[in-house]
Amino acid sequence: MSLIQQLVKKGILDKARATSLEYEVKTSGKKEEEIILEKRITTEDFLFGLKSEHLKIPLKIVSPEEISLNVLEMIPEESAKYYFMIPLAKDRSRLEVGMVYPEDLSAREALEFLARQNKISYRISLITLSNFEDLLRKYRTLKKEVSRALEELESEFKEEKKAKAWPLKAAEVERVVEEAPISKVVAVILRHAVDGNASDIHIEPGKDKLRVRFRLDGVLHSSIFLPIRIHPAVVARVKILSNLKIDETRIPQDGRFSTKIGDKDIDFRVSTFPTTLGEKIVLRILDSSQRKVEFNELGILGRNLEVIKRALDKSYGMILATGPTGEGKTTTLYAVLSLLNKEEENVITLEDPVEYFIEGVNQSQVKPEIGYTFSTGLRHILRQDPDILMVGEIRDEETASLAIHASLTGHIVLSTLHTSNSLGVIPRLIDMGVQSFLLPPTLSIIIAQRLVRKLCPYCKKKIKAEGEVKKYILKELEKFPSSSRKYLKVSKDAPYVYKPVGCKRCSMSGYSGRMGIFEILEMTEDLSKIILEKPSADRIEVEAKNQGMITMKQDGILKVFEGITSLEEVLRVSEEK
Repeated sequence: MSLIQQLVKKGILDKARATSLEYEVKTSGKKEEEIILEKRITTEDFLFGLKSEHLKIPLKIVSPEEISLNVLEMIPEESAKYYFMIPLAKDRSRLEVGMVYPEDLSAREALEFLARQNKISYRISLITLSNFEDLLRKYRTLKKEVSRALEELESEFKEEKKAKAWPLKAAEVERVVEEAPISKVVAVILRHAVDGNASDIHIEPGKDKLRVRFRLDGVLHSSIFLPIRIHPAVVARVKILSNLKIDETRIPQDGRFSTKIGDKDIDFRVSTFPTTLGEKIVLRILDSSQRKVEFNELGILGRNLEVIKRALDKSYGMILATGPTGEGKTTTLYAVLSLLNKEEENVITLEDPVEYFIEGVNQSQVKPEIGYTFSTGLRHILRQDPDILMVGEIRDEETASLAIHASLTGHIVLSTLHTSNSLGVIPRLIDMGVQSFLLPPTLSIIIAQRLVRKLCPYCKKKIKAEGEVKKYILKELEKFPSSSRKYLKVSKDAPYVYKPVGCKRCSMSGYSGRMGIFEILEMTEDLSKIILEKPSADRIEVEAKNQGMITMKQDGILKVFEGITSLEEVLRVSEEK
């Protein structure tokens, strides 16, 4: 019985939908599992659990760290990719093999051939598609691939009898970076960062080592240490890719480049920075092919969602996102922009850089080095008959003034600003030279945000809050606005929270992915009066409470009760900045 028919039997699919899916399997050349998961008919765990039960083959989840490189070499990478099978463990002369499609006869025959060739027996375990993809990357470990490239580089220098020339002189750097080994080192680092869903790469010189760190879920992790002698060549290679000056090491430089990694077009935003030990490089990874993000995925729920919907119903007004760099402001504005993007609207953006491409939106990247700044671009946009504008960032008085006047003349304007919370935006705009009487008719909402790590759904543990934790929670609950208490899903007598545990699926971290915590201040009649009279932070805070605004910390606590994140993570993010 096929998996589709089993889903019909379980009542998950009706017969008409099943017939449609079976036709798609025949015509597309894809496997049943792929199509079922693409259509999000059920979860991968449930689907492969059903398959395990039907085939009577145990289902396993295996961490890449559990597989030794010696075991991995029992099946060549090409065969593993083609037949969706991978060696998991070896016990004397018996090999355990994980297979995604153990029912595939050609895969079984290939396994039989490899077993005869290596004179071993085997046993089969079922593994999921996503687990197989994780394990496949083990063939290309960062350390292994970089070591090979470094060996090639060393052998080339030995052949040329120039090994003693390290560290390289400036005149030799450009020649070396064009050679395959050093290019390969950089390419391997980029690919592993993208495959591992890193947001940033840090390449940092030390006294005796070159450290490479990846930022994963907002936290930096050391990934590999390289010989310090190749530092000039690595820096030069990145500079060549980014079209930066190789011989300029005294001042910071900014650039960017694009490359194809796998089947994705990836943009890298590059920043160099001189330190006492040499130039440090940070690369921000921008996947321009990322799909549209929904508000609930971002973490905009309850009262915050209601406020944003009210703002989107207006035909004009300014929507500002605020917070530190790297906290998801642009992603939030893109989610808003995707809702506003309609056939009858002329939507134009000014960005630095263009992070994601949105179909139907006219996106433009500013180039300050040639005088194309946010302010000059904004002047020209207003001659393009726009309905909706997005300005990447309000950095100066001129840009702020132009954005305010664009909103005043009937446009919806989206932008970002750097303040620590929503309460500081109005004083900040006034400090930038915006006249206070212009803010009430133009400013619609202010969204302040941070990113928290999400608990791994497979290993998080629900615990009863006790002692100091319980006291803290009850104290914070008393501060919640009465209008927002309807969103609280918690018993005051016995509040429960969730904590990270760690498992194979989250690499023992207890967390997987990130989500926003938000506070959204809405322009109201009372807030307008405060702005026109004396817009102090204290008076704005009182009005925020009166309108039912929940702070970022309170929004985080709501997410703690729902099991999305931990209390420790909310406090780390909301109180450290």
